[in-house]
Amino acid sequence: MPKQVDHRERRETIARALWRVVAQRGVAHLTLREVAQEAGISHGALQHYFASREEMLSFAMDFASEQTSQRVGRGLHELGDRPHPRDVLRLMLTETLPLHADARATSRMNAAYVLEALHDENIHARARDGMTQGRALVEQLIRQAVADGHIHPDHDPVTETDLLLALTGFTPLIELDVVKPQEALTAIDHYLDRLFTKNDHGPKRARKSPARP
Repeated sequence: MPKQVDHRERRETIARALWRVVAQRGVAHLTLREVAQEAGISHGALQHYFASREEMLSFAMDFASEQTSQRVGRGLHELGDRPHPRDVLRLMLTETLPLHADARATSRMNAAYVLEALHDENIHARARDGMTQGRALVEQLIRQAVADGHIHPDHDPVTETDLLLALTGFTPLIELDVVKPQEALTAIDHYLDRLFTKNDHGPKRARKSPARP
């Protein structure tokens, strides 16, 4: 009998090949033919899954977001039941930074996607919707932390959300060796220490870096 192809697995293989093209050669080389060659399949076979560059790029970005969510999920599991909101916010933030191989791949994919979004209305809408949802989640966590007494009520949740997300700007600084990963983590911890109240007696806060070999 002919071997059955797992179409989800094949699409993920193509997405990871796209990540490698972006990481190794840059977004300028992001063509269907280049990705097919990197994935070890024919150009025609790739077109069976993705009819256009935009469709392939959108799937690769969705897959990158899914992988980031899974890493955050595993981190939350390690934090145990009812983790402290400071630890949750730190985990969500640091997993967006290029501190280990998987995060670097998804981070570079995100950068490529943003560049495409600047010149493509459909991609722009998808990227904006995704970022808006992510921002809303962070704001919700901060509002809950204020309500629970972990953050002083004088702090404006909208402003604090914007400041927290601004820390993702460490990504290009880390990638270009302007700022060392540990320096970025120190700055993140400094911000979180200022955000959370001094008399907060929640669970002991984790300081372990998420950096991996």
